[in-house]
Amino acid sequence: MPAIAIIGAQWGDEGKGKATDLLGSRVDHVVKFNGGNNAGHTVVIGDEKYALHLLPSGILSPNCTPVIGNGVVVDIEVLFEELDALTARGVDVSKLKVSANAHVIASYNRSLDKVTERFLGSRRLGTTGRGIGPTYADKMNRIGIRVQDIFDENILRQKVEGALELKGQILAKIYNRRAPEVDAIVEELLEYVERLRPMVCDTGLLLNQALDRGETVLLEGGQATLLDVDHGTYPFVTSSSATSGGACTGSGIPPSRLDRVVGIVKAYTTRVGEGPFPTELFDDFGAHLSKVGAEFGVTTGRPRRCGWYDAVIARYAARVNGVTDFVLTKLDVLTGLEKVPVCVAYDVNGVRHDEMPVNQSDFHHAVPIYEEFPGWWEDISHVRTFEELPANAQAYVRAVERMSGSRVSVIGVGPKRDQTIVVHELI
Repeated sequence: MPAIAIIGAQWGDEGKGKATDLLGSRVDHVVKFNGGNNAGHTVVIGDEKYALHLLPSGILSPNCTPVIGNGVVVDIEVLFEELDALTARGVDVSKLKVSANAHVIASYNRSLDKVTERFLGSRRLGTTGRGIGPTYADKMNRIGIRVQDIFDENILRQKVEGALELKGQILAKIYNRRAPEVDAIVEELLEYVERLRPMVCDTGLLLNQALDRGETVLLEGGQATLLDVDHGTYPFVTSSSATSGGACTGSGIPPSRLDRVVGIVKAYTTRVGEGPFPTELFDDFGAHLSKVGAEFGVTTGRPRRCGWYDAVIARYAARVNGVTDFVLTKLDVLTGLEKVPVCVAYDVNGVRHDEMPVNQSDFHHAVPIYEEFPGWWEDISHVRTFEELPANAQAYVRAVERMSGSRVSVIGVGPKRDQTIVVHELI
């Protein structure tokens, strides 16, 4: 049976949670493979809305094993806050598995994240201040703390001491903040040992054995392609690999076992935080998309910047990830517009670019070249087949499909699980 990766194909917030939840009842394992509690998924089941930050969306599917993979950075306090909140709402969270190799966000990394961002001023990156970047930096500098380390107090203490030799000096002497004490950090992390222990295992082995048994594994990306640390709009990116390549390194599943890559795109485009955004709107249309689409970050509450659909970045995402299927979400938000523009290329200093410019400065100066499509006024929230969509909505979807580099297999026409049109089955 397949391993399937679900990847954000824009700047995040595309609706990956809904797509994962749609498949959750038909898969055996759902894996979060990158990021931490710096991004969120909203899942609506019936009249219930769930906002998930660190946990994989599969935790809401009773027959599914949710997994936090080795590529994730884990704020243990947040982990248990989320688990307790779900338990209070009657959700069974007992199946959760956490990789022993996932890295732990220590409190000093949250402090560094916040003071560094303030220090950057106008050059800030727009981070969430949750310690994600500094924790990934520790990982690459080989001074990070892994989940398995908190089960050995001597090793944990050595690692905290090593990390604070430098970080304590930075906080105290550069940012004028009190340097944290080793004992306090160690004690803080040891509080979670017994509760965390039953969840921790070799998740790479678990997942590969599941595939050997013919089970289906769904790999759920956090953030998105244009926020990937290698392939995104650097430096305005996240600190992890949010592409299909990251799905393999962040889960321990080899590329040869990845059968399908599902790219999630909104019927328009949004972005949270700083960085270039060619189709961004500053007019009434932008306000309309923001209001009707309820465009506020699940984790931060920050308003999302809104713009028209950008086929250039969709093509780029299809190429980088090897997208086999697109899920087009929030088509219903475009209802009631007389014309719906789509960015088909960029103008950079008089030169047309049909693909992503290789230079960052060119992308910063890219002016969208639009093709307009006629809108529709009919309510589509009740539609469940492609043929039932208004003719103009069908034409819009087909145009987006043609421009984006892969077929559109699923269309979202509302926030609820059942407000979905399945054109081609994903499993």
